[in-house]
Amino acid sequence: MWMRPVRRGALLGLLPLTLAFAAVPPRDWVPMRWNWSDPKSLELLSGSPVNCLLLKSWTPELAEAAAARGAVTLAVITPGADAAAEAARAAASKLNGIVLEGDFPDGIAAKLQSAMAGAVIELPSRNRMRLGTDAPVIGTYQGVWPGIQVQDNGAVKAGPSGSAWVDTNTGFIRAVRAWGDTPLWIANQPPPSTVLTGDRYLQVIADAAISGARWVIALDDELRGRLAKREPAALNDWKRMGQLLSYFEQHPEWRGMRSYGKLAIVQDPAKGGLLSGGILDMIAAKHTPVRPIPRERLTPESLAGTTMAVNVDADALTPEQREVLRGFTRGGGTLLTGPPGWKDEGAEGNNITLEKKELDRLNDIWHDVNSMVGRKNLGVRLFNVSSMLSNLLATPDGKQVVVHLVNYSGYPIENVTVHFLGNYGKATLLTPEGTQKSLEIYPAEDGSGVDLDKVGVCATVILN
Repeated sequence: MWMRPVRRGALLGLLPLTLAFAAVPPRDWVPMRWNWSDPKSLELLSGSPVNCLLLKSWTPELAEAAAARGAVTLAVITPGADAAAEAARAAASKLNGIVLEGDFPDGIAAKLQSAMAGAVIELPSRNRMRLGTDAPVIGTYQGVWPGIQVQDNGAVKAGPSGSAWVDTNTGFIRAVRAWGDTPLWIANQPPPSTVLTGDRYLQVIADAAISGARWVIALDDELRGRLAKREPAALNDWKRMGQLLSYFEQHPEWRGMRSYGKLAIVQDPAKGGLLSGGILDMIAAKHTPVRPIPRERLTPESLAGTTMAVNVDADALTPEQREVLRGFTRGGGTLLTGPPGWKDEGAEGNNITLEKKELDRLNDIWHDVNSMVGRKNLGVRLFNVSSMLSNLLATPDGKQVVVHLVNYSGYPIENVTVHFLGNYGKATLLTPEGTQKSLEIYPAEDGSGVDLDKVGVCATVILN
């Protein structure tokens, strides 16, 4: 439903009603949908890194109590509401900003931003995200719920890679973050009428965090009710969520690292890059490090350090971009181009996953990519990780490499092996549970290797 047009006069009337100043900058906001109105509910924030509350409804008492705790408060406005009036109400309650969740007519966010002080955050559908802008935060309300996909007969679904298929937002997140380091929020909510285990919440947090995004915490009705009653099991799940959030928030440098990999994917993020289950996710399922490059940012510099590249939609390139790829091959790089006539299709309507016909066509590219990569070590090779996804990051100077692992199985995985390119003097294992220990590095094919005794939901290996 479209929002009613906002009159300029109504917006100008908001000028005296400035939103409250937030002491914490948007880059450091750790967001959560807050569905309680009782100020005492804020006791749950004690010991948690959550410092930004998205409020669909609120009381003056709740807003005041949140401000006293130093928490940022944002009013959530959806299409169909009077955005100017809701923004004025938020300002009157001394909230710190507003969130426009959903698809609004073009220009509404800019008009609201010019009419008031305070943050205006947009969470539209994926195909309406404003990539490459100077917004304080970019994001979307759309996302898949991460986890291993189980079919109706109880069998685990296999993907084109042959391993268990993991529903994930990581490919989409990497494609968006290839545009820059603007904080990215993915604000999908739990599946309706579903009771989720604590591990499923940890998986969705880690699924976003390993690629540098933040999931906007959202609890299902059952867990929310049990937390309100302070049930011990619910409080334990909440504590584990806070522990995992803190794990990533204590390492902001990870969000500033670049994707490491000798394989590059040249793709238009405004098309296939905005979909889940596409070529980036297929490659991730094989634990092959990959560097997404937006077609608009294809330069010799963006390809530096890569040895292979996949050009998903050759017909979409400009002559200048084609010349960049010709220079790449003249320099010894290997280039794979999509089949003749292939078009990198974007989402239709509000879809965020590939239609079957597009998935079938993409399989052709996938098989060629898989054949091209073969058993080559393009940064890291992992063993005994069929229920996991990984992400390989590096500092700009390449002196430190980070390997993130997320386990979607629901139980710990033992005897994980990591083989990586190059020789490093030190390897350290970190876990959200507080583990920090040195790992023995041994010679391996094309480089070195380390062994991990066990991986729970998440683990990180740091090489330097």
